[in-house]
Amino acid sequence: MSKDFLFEIGLEEVPARFVRGAVQQLEERLVKWFDSVRIAHGEVKAYATPRRLTVMIKDVTEKQEDVEEEVKGPSRKIALDENGNWSKAALGFARSQGVEPEQFTFKELGGVEYIYATKSSKGIETAEMLAEGLQQILHAMTFPKFMRWASYDFKFVRPIRWIVALFGADVINIAVTGVTSGNVTRGHRFLGQETTISEPAAYVEALREQHVIVDIEERRALIVQQIEALAAEKNWTIAIKEDLLEEVLFLVETPTVLFGTFESSFLDIPQDVLITSMREHQRYFPVLDENQKLLPYFVTVRNGGAESLDVIARGNEKVLRARLSDAKFFYEEDQKLQIKDALSKLESIVFQEEIGTIGDKVRRIRKISDTLAHKLQIPADQVESVSRAADICKFDLVTQMVYEFPELQGVMGEDYALRAGERPEVARAIFEHYQPRSASDSVPASIVGSIVSIADKIDTIVGCFSIGIIPTGSQDPYALRRQAAGIVQIALDHKLPITLNDIFEVGIEIHENMRAMKRSADDIRKDLQEFFGLRVKKLLSETMRYDVVDAVISAGYDDIVSVVNRGTALMHAVESNADFKAIVDSFNRVGNLAAKASNASVNEEVFVESGERSLYEAWSAKSEAYRKALASRNALDSLHIAAEWKEPITSFFDSVMVMAEDEAVRANRLGLLGSIDKDLKAFADFSKLVW
Repeated sequence: MSKDFLFEIGLEEVPARFVRGAVQQLEERLVKWFDSVRIAHGEVKAYATPRRLTVMIKDVTEKQEDVEEEVKGPSRKIALDENGNWSKAALGFARSQGVEPEQFTFKELGGVEYIYATKSSKGIETAEMLAEGLQQILHAMTFPKFMRWASYDFKFVRPIRWIVALFGADVINIAVTGVTSGNVTRGHRFLGQETTISEPAAYVEALREQHVIVDIEERRALIVQQIEALAAEKNWTIAIKEDLLEEVLFLVETPTVLFGTFESSFLDIPQDVLITSMREHQRYFPVLDENQKLLPYFVTVRNGGAESLDVIARGNEKVLRARLSDAKFFYEEDQKLQIKDALSKLESIVFQEEIGTIGDKVRRIRKISDTLAHKLQIPADQVESVSRAADICKFDLVTQMVYEFPELQGVMGEDYALRAGERPEVARAIFEHYQPRSASDSVPASIVGSIVSIADKIDTIVGCFSIGIIPTGSQDPYALRRQAAGIVQIALDHKLPITLNDIFEVGIEIHENMRAMKRSADDIRKDLQEFFGLRVKKLLSETMRYDVVDAVISAGYDDIVSVVNRGTALMHAVESNADFKAIVDSFNRVGNLAAKASNASVNEEVFVESGERSLYEAWSAKSEAYRKALASRNALDSLHIAAEWKEPITSFFDSVMVMAEDEAVRANRLGLLGSIDKDLKAFADFSKLVW
């Protein structure tokens, strides 16, 4: 027999950014608990609104599964004394397992007989276990921020106001902070009221009657449908940003979409400023025309029905007008600030107390940028733009607009730089040097922006590593993982003729020359290689099998473009070439014996067999072309060349005894295999491939 189970935690409004993680955690902990106590169940469904975290579990069995298990004890030799009586060890084992010695059985394992105790455990009623289990789960929940309330020691994401705990129609009795569980939930704070849940299956509809759409995906679909309907009606494009939609989703229980207007005069402010103000401060969706130009309208979502929407719209318009007026004031005031004056203010802003000010950071970015530009051999006019962009890339940090909207750093820098007469490529680089801002963001489009972006990021990483700030676990206050991934992605997308080690050396050298470092360059270099290796591995793993990733990483990842090309070529060969396993097997035979070679020298005059001479000729004829293809990042050509060695390798092993008695012959053959293996290992460690 089985029943449905419902557990709802009613709360004061939870911050929207915490809700999804909280309900997922509740779901995971409940499932883990049911599984750990051997209670079978069916489908699990999580629900959440700003005021509740709920999990419903279908078809929960009414009783634990009965268990019968065998536990291995001492061997017969230890369990019985010389008179055939149970030893102290056997009697102690019986007590520990709660059985009588007469219940022991003997079984052979690995040629030795052991005693076994058979333990039987009758299942307990599910209802009896739930109260304790739910209490444990409530006390184990974790959140980014906790609250305590009244005089209670218990802490949670927000104060608990009611609890529904139902197993079928029966209430599971628990209590926390003076709140006792029951079968009564609460509807919408203003439109609904308390309502009784007769059984778990009635939960969703009972709350719908109280103006609460508790199903997350249903509520999300309603918001999107209403926005799309409004856009079609008005012939608008309403920009639905996923993170804003996610936040709005957990701000409302009954969503109703409405729109309002603002004065067209505000459109003189840069579009990004208006959109940011609407999204970040008011949670509004911006309205665009067919050319993606902002229109003087906004869309918002009300937590309630469709009554008096005109009144709600006017209230939102009044608030937005004040926000946009502030933005307009900041924008106009910022334009009075000269870039040189802004740069001088950076000297008083501390980036990190042991690394220096933002002014210090800008000077290092300039040095790193200039060095990278020289290494990349870009045209002289671009070198000049790199230097200027590096010099002024952070000036907008002291503007009022960026102070109010930190997410506009770079955006305002580009706008203000253009207005101050800077070259377009310099102004654009100020914006681009923050890219990619996230995993989904694009890399800088220009080489100028790319160089300054890499310089900024490696300066931060080397600076932090130099004082021992290295990300561990989830701790990464300076977003070093994201910045390292950004460097990798920029180098890959632009196919920069530069290695990670080149970038490391420039960053370390500039820091050594411009500030005292607490850690040695060697230690920093070692940590950088390990840290970036993980970023490269993660990048490859997004499109490649784990064994292919391991194989090409083993051959080196210093050249990002090369390792990606090698991984792509190897992945294609593994998946599409039916003969490739045989090719890899031949490579691995070479590698297995090459490990015994003391050196990789080869002397043609020592060859005895035609098979070894044929292999040498096949390899030496194409080795240079193979290396050139690898050096030019043409992984596909280099792999095709290597595949041609398969037949002479096979013939070699069929006709030649590698471990010949003659020491010179043996060493020469091993040297030949070692030379071939060295070439192959420059592409990948093929032994890591799994078939």
